[in-house]
Amino acid sequence: MNILRPGQDGYTEEVAGFQTAVPSSPAAVVAAESAEDVGAAVRYAATHGLRVAVQATGHGLTDGTDGLLISTRRMAGVEIDAAARTARVEAGVRWGAVLEAAGQHGLAPLSGSSPDVGVVGYTLSGGFGLMARRYGRAADHVRALDVVTADGDLRRVEPGSDLFWALRGGRDSFGVVTAIEFALMPVRDLYGGSLTFDSADVPTVLRAWRTWSAAAPDALTTSLAMIPYPDLPMLPEPLRGRHVAQVRVAYLGEDGDDLVAPLRAAAPALLDTLRPMPFTESGSIAAEPRQPHGYHGTNATVSQLNDAMLDALLEHAGPGAATPPVLIVDRLGGALARPPQTPGIDWDRSAEFVVRALSVIGEDGVAAVRRAHAKLFGALAPWTTGRLLPFVYGEHAPEEVAEGVFPARDLERLARLKTAYDPRDTFRPAPAVATH
Repeated sequence: MNILRPGQDGYTEEVAGFQTAVPSSPAAVVAAESAEDVGAAVRYAATHGLRVAVQATGHGLTDGTDGLLISTRRMAGVEIDAAARTARVEAGVRWGAVLEAAGQHGLAPLSGSSPDVGVVGYTLSGGFGLMARRYGRAADHVRALDVVTADGDLRRVEPGSDLFWALRGGRDSFGVVTAIEFALMPVRDLYGGSLTFDSADVPTVLRAWRTWSAAAPDALTTSLAMIPYPDLPMLPEPLRGRHVAQVRVAYLGEDGDDLVAPLRAAAPALLDTLRPMPFTESGSIAAEPRQPHGYHGTNATVSQLNDAMLDALLEHAGPGAATPPVLIVDRLGGALARPPQTPGIDWDRSAEFVVRALSVIGEDGVAAVRRAHAKLFGALAPWTTGRLLPFVYGEHAPEEVAEGVFPARDLERLARLKTAYDPRDTFRPAPAVATH
C-alpha cells in the first residue's frame, strides 16, 4: 500500500481530479492498485481515526476531504464475457476502455455522454446515458459488486442484499466498490450526432424539439443543449462567440435520416454531424470537454415542458441571459419510466424531462453561479418533481444533497443501513447518508 502525504512527490497529482473547483487536501492519499490495497487503506483509516473518501477520475467531486483519500485510478482491469454479455471492471476504469473492449464483441455498455467518466461513480450515482430510453439506467443492469466495507473486509454483494440495494444510489456512503459486474447490450452501431442551430433560431428549435421528441420511439434517446460558446480560436469557426441550440441524438434504428427530418426542417443548421457510427464513437455525439476545469451544476426533474417553462429557460439560460449556463434538457420516458427488474434507490419515473444547468466558475466565483441557477430553477419550481444525483456538481453540504436527491422513503432505509454497515461514519462523501 503506497501512502502519500502533503509535500511528497506525487501527492498533488494523485489528489487532482477533473473537477478543479473543489479543493481537496487529505491528510494522506493511498494510490490503490488492488482490492487488498483498498482494504488495507480502510483499516489504516480506522486505526488512525480518519474518514475515508474515494476518487477515480474526480468528475463528480462534491466536497474536499481532510481525511484519507483512496485513489483507484490504477485499478484498470476490464474483463468481457461475450457469451454471457457481461463485463467486470475494476474501480478506476473509464467508460472509454469498456466501449473498446465490448465493441470487439459487438456489444455495448450503458455508458454516458463522455468516455472519460469513471464507470463505478457514474453507475452508483444512477447515471443514464445514450441508450437510456431503450434499456434504462446503468444501475438497473448491475449483476454484482465487490466492496470493501468499514471493517476493511472485502465482500461480494448481489441482488437481494440490503447492501447491494444501498450502493446503487447511496454510492460511497457504505464502502469502496473495487469491482462491478454488469450486463452489456447487443448493440454494435447507432445513428447519432447533433444538429447545431444559431442564436436567432434557439426559441424555434427548442419548441420544435419538444414537439418532435414527444413522439420519440424508445429506441431514440435525445437531449437539447443551449451552449454559450466563447470566441476562442480552438473552437470550430461556426460556433465561435455564438449561443447555440444543439439537438443531440442517439438512435438504435435504421431510418435515422427520416426520423430527424422534422428537426432539419425547423431551421438552418450551423453544423450537422448526424450519421451512422459504431457505438465505440458515441462519445463524439456530445463531444464534451476533456480538460479538467472548475464547474458547478444542478438539475431538476420536471413533469412537463410547457410554454411558460420554455420562456423561463430562454430568459435565464438563453442567448439573452445575463449569466447563461450550459443548459441541457433530457427527454425521459421509455425504459426510464418503467420500474427496473431489480429494485433500487429510485427517482420519480413519471417525470417527463430533466433540466440540467452547468456553469464554469469564473471571476465572480461560485456564489454568482449559485444565484443564477437559483433564479432558473426557482422559475421551474411549480413543475419540479425531484433532483438527480448524477448531475449535482460542486456542492459542499453532504446532508443537504442527500435530502434533495433521495426520496424520503429511500433516505430512511439508507439511514438504517448506514448505521448497520458504517456506524462510525467512516465513509462521508456527498451526498452523505447520516446514521439513523
